[in-house]
Amino acid sequence: MERHTDLSPDEVFMDSSNLSSFNTAQFEGRIERPISRNTFTGIISIILLVILVFVGRVWYLQVKNGDVYAAISKDNRLHDVPVFAERGVIFDRNGVRLAWNVPNSEDEDFSYREYAHIPGISHLIGYVSRPAKDSSGIYYQNEFIGKSGVEKSFNDIISGHNGRKIIETNALGEITSEGVVDTPVSGENIRLSIDSRIQGKTYEIIDSLANEVGFSGGAGGIMNIETGELVALTSYPEYDIQAFSDGDSEVINSALVDDRNLLLNRATSGLYTPGSIVKPFLSLAALNENIISPDKQILSTGSITVPNPYFPDKPSVFTDWKEHGWVDMSDALAVSSNVYFYSIGGGYGGQEGLGIARIEKYMSLFGFGKETNIELPPEEVGVIPTPEWKRENFNGEPWRLGDTYNTSIGQYGFQMTLIQALRAVAAIANNGLVFRPSLVSSDGKLSQIETVVDIPREYFNEVRSGMRQAVDDGTVGGLNVSYTTVAGKTGTAEVGILKKSVNSWVVGFFPYDNPKYAFTFLMEKGPGENLVGGVYVARTLFDWMYENTPEYFDLTN
Repeated sequence: MERHTDLSPDEVFMDSSNLSSFNTAQFEGRIERPISRNTFTGIISIILLVILVFVGRVWYLQVKNGDVYAAISKDNRLHDVPVFAERGVIFDRNGVRLAWNVPNSEDEDFSYREYAHIPGISHLIGYVSRPAKDSSGIYYQNEFIGKSGVEKSFNDIISGHNGRKIIETNALGEITSEGVVDTPVSGENIRLSIDSRIQGKTYEIIDSLANEVGFSGGAGGIMNIETGELVALTSYPEYDIQAFSDGDSEVINSALVDDRNLLLNRATSGLYTPGSIVKPFLSLAALNENIISPDKQILSTGSITVPNPYFPDKPSVFTDWKEHGWVDMSDALAVSSNVYFYSIGGGYGGQEGLGIARIEKYMSLFGFGKETNIELPPEEVGVIPTPEWKRENFNGEPWRLGDTYNTSIGQYGFQMTLIQALRAVAAIANNGLVFRPSLVSSDGKLSQIETVVDIPREYFNEVRSGMRQAVDDGTVGGLNVSYTTVAGKTGTAEVGILKKSVNSWVVGFFPYDNPKYAFTFLMEKGPGENLVGGVYVARTLFDWMYENTPEYFDLTN
């Protein structure tokens, strides 16, 4: 049976005679073919596969993991943010605010820290860094952090504990609701033992003298010898704590490059050659070791001469600052005779000396060469020169007698901090109690006693007598005032390679008969020819205190 194929009209009328006139670019003269069944099947299969994938994904998101993604979606609308605790207020001993909080009109999340405009409190109070956000508004630091001073030392007490709240936002990021989950706990207030009036005035006096004479810095402190509480502890120069807390980059950068070292707390971290303020401690050591009696006299002709075994024609000469003649212990303390202390320190002319080992022992007992553990870290420990120290720092050189002589008058490698000197002279006034200095008001309670120097009271009396004589008719005559009885000791320490600059010290206590307060004042690196220093600071301050804070001289108080 023959198979026939239907012909379309186009095929009937197409022949070779008209083929050449077709426009083949427009598909003229070409036979149209229908889309094949296989093509339709493939397209439908792809569409069904895509639909199946979408349906599967919807099932995975909405059915299998619907709860998980619902929670994630909810979290995207809920934000956990801190509720900042109010930082505790810092007061002085009389209730004067030194650091407190003020509302922030720029950011409602937390208050700003505000500081009193009282000179001399920067190193004492310190500053904080604020909470901070990243570019997306999320806090990467969610608390205040104490960076120095009391703000740092007592940060755990002052800072309190942040709370927490949940904020709900819509798709536009607008807050639709919020609620506190954890309530913040404000920090505790703290009352310092510092009298801000005396603190500020001490700074002003040191500032004025430094600018007038040319000292590079200074520091001062007053301690209650019965409790260990500090009434004042000032360091000059200082930095702007408000600018540091506010993050004022211009002021901060300027302070960091200032060659006066504004960030150095000279009361706790400044190391200074003490000079003659070590002499009362050597006196106590000599008495306790029974190498001299307080009434034995030693002749000061202005120097001592020690033979040089290596160069007999070049003996070593150790000078006094003047000829003092015959002096006993009280005289030697009053006029600050170097020859006397060369003799009891290193031995000379038949007088036995303590020797460097015993000098180091007694200076350590009074707290030199170690931290005081005051609540203002970091603090330096200083140096008591010893043979071991010399070997380590001078390429193994041996210790010589001349080193002992120079150490006996507070020179050579001797270094200490003002706070060490202050608590040590307080221990002379209170018969050997070496306190941990305290900045916190204890309402008359004792601070921690770190050491009790076991020396008979009569020896303390002898040394205190010499320090009183120094005020009556010696080197501390500038503190011979009518409103109290002061006992003291000066120290003028040469510094620098050329010895053209000096540190000017004065230490002491008052009132003499029934001591209550110890004091130490230091003027740093001034011209050697200048005669005005630590004693001037103390006298100017005491005169001001007598007029403005007379309670410190009231024996009945």
